[in-house]
Amino acid sequence: MSTVVGREFGELLRQLIHSTGLLEAELARKLGWEHAKMSDLVNGKGGTSLEEFTFLLGMCGVKPDEFEHMKGLYLESKEKGWLQLFDSVLPAHVQTLLKQERLAKEILHWSSLYVPGLLQTERYARAVAEDSPYIDADEAPKWVAARMERRGIVAGHKKFVFYVYEPVLHSPVGGTDVLAEQLHELLRMLVRPYISLRVLPAGRAITGDFSLLKFEKYEPVVYQGSLNSALFLDDKASVGLYQEALKTMDRIALGKEESRELITSIVS
Repeated sequence: MSTVVGREFGELLRQLIHSTGLLEAELARKLGWEHAKMSDLVNGKGGTSLEEFTFLLGMCGVKPDEFEHMKGLYLESKEKGWLQLFDSVLPAHVQTLLKQERLAKEILHWSSLYVPGLLQTERYARAVAEDSPYIDADEAPKWVAARMERRGIVAGHKKFVFYVYEPVLHSPVGGTDVLAEQLHELLRMLVRPYISLRVLPAGRAITGDFSLLKFEKYEPVVYQGSLNSALFLDDKASVGLYQEALKTMDRIALGKEESRELITSIVS
């Protein structure tokens, strides 16, 4: 079964092979492998020892830091879930998340602190970054740019369902003008038929923020971000718990029209 780390591993390995100027089949012959063996490795099905994989990386001319990263992905590619630790405002998990969001056919997101990142205006996102004690002022523009890049996936070939905690709609992030602009943007976005937003009444929050990503070809994935790590969960037991949480939210949240009317009343 394909996993998040397995897909990340396969994409990076394809890039390394491409950098050699050889086709997968040609490189396999140079290694004395059957093409099927190379294909299985690139598609996350294993079939090679760590020693063989190390020799492959040597043939691709990887640098020491690339080698350690690819070795880590190779060792983790069979594991369920993927915890990424980071010490940068733009960690590797952001690119992983972008890749998974682009692959997804449906994204369900619960947000209890801020307007969902995929719906944030640039001014609102900048205010979030400026208010955060964990984002340095000189790194804030990069953080905002990355958030705006993520907004690019919001298009009609996907379905989006957002659950937003009611206090978020009253929290004047960046001041009342920025909040008003953001709420007007929400109303404009909600005209699109592939986006729905449901408001969870104050006092009814049941868990921390998370996203559930559904795919055409892969099993669902849950993403959770924290201050210094990102967790991708793709085992059935964990995903099932979050699916149950979404069912509960669906039951207690305001309807789509009620939610729209609430936002309209706030900006009025």
